[in-house]
Amino acid sequence: MARAREAAKVTPAKGGRSRFSFIRETCSELKKVIWPPRPELTRLTLMVLVVCAIMAVILGLFDWGFTELIRTLFL
Repeated sequence: MARAREAAKVTPAKGGRSRFSFIRETCSELKKVIWPPRPELTRLTLMVLVVCAIMAVILGLFDWGFTELIRTLFL
């Protein structure tokens, strides 16, 4: 059993590649990405933040409403 653990430490990850090849491959893929222009990126980021804030308010209202309903019915 101890030999199996030692062998697992020495052998590379599945497919015969080293653990660092994942990082290297990820960096090379990120270089191929066509990033949006800065104004579009800013606009989309603000849109995501606004939608998240709206959803947080809606979920908060649902939570508050259900809490009040449970308090009214069971307390």
